Amino acid sequence: MKKFEKQSKPQERRKTSVYKKERSEESERPERSSSTSAYKKPQPDPSEPKKDNHLVRLNKYIADAGICSRREADKLILAGAVSINGEVVTVLGTKVSRTDRVQFGDQTLAREKLRYLLLNKPKGFITSTEDPHHEKTVMNLVSGACKERIYPVGRLDRNTTGLLLFTNDGQLTKKLSHPRYGIKKIYHVILDKALTKTDMMKIVDGIELDDGKIKVDAIEYVGDGSDKKELGIELHSGKNRIVRRIFEKLGYNVVKLDRVYFAGLTKKNLSRGHWRFLEEKEINLLKMLS
Repeated sequence: MKKFEKQSKPQERRKTSVYKKERSEESERPERSSSTSAYKKPQPDPSEPKKDNHLVRLNKYIADAGICSRREADKLILAGAVSINGEVVTVLGTKVSRTDRVQFGDQTLAREKLRYLLLNKPKGFITSTEDPHHEKTVMNLVSGACKERIYPVGRLDRNTTGLLLFTNDGQLTKKLSHPRYGIKKIYHVILDKALTKTDMMKIVDGIELDDGKIKVDAIEYVGDGSDKKELGIELHSGKNRIVRRIFEKLGYNVVKLDRVYFAGLTKKNLSRGHWRFLEEKEINLLKMLS
């Protein structure tokens, strides 16, 4: 798909495209052996406990178990909601080992392997972990992908297609969902009628909605612009149904809405209804977002 760009005066054009160990004291050295010129190798003190190289901070352990982010885990610890081997712990920075039994309330936690999965969501599925009305959910599409419990980051409504990220990384989920980080999203939109230049500029200037004013980062007709019903729109807002509500405010109905870009991830080589695990470099880039 051709890159989308913001329709504005040259001076207003954004710079980025839419698609686009110290040495010991002498007195502390081991004594020379009387029978050899070599130093004796220092022996470990048997009274000292062995070091556990797998200790992790308690808040990270909780986050890795998929309960919440590290910051939220700190709040749980301070509130006395977490125990280690039967003892309530309220000290931040406490570390635990793999053999410790960590509990949140009556739930025993287990550190899971962190998983990151990208789905190209098809139409007709709701973004929910449960299905109280026997509706199709996105969880059906990723069922069996891994033994760890993964959850969708954010949501796409039933009729919206495109990129949806799943993970059990509570810290990353919090980051990608918080407005402060302004995660970039790009949508391919098809309307029921041609979008006029006047209305396009209204969208650029900002549209007043029931929950406040919203401004997009960029918007443009797709391709050569001959079909003015087909658009590309970039924004950072995570408000519910935000793209549809923008156009509905101006009297347009969205016939098709497809998220083609999310936080640096694209649909390249990912067919509709299929999923894949993220590559290590993609995971690292997500964690570097700020």
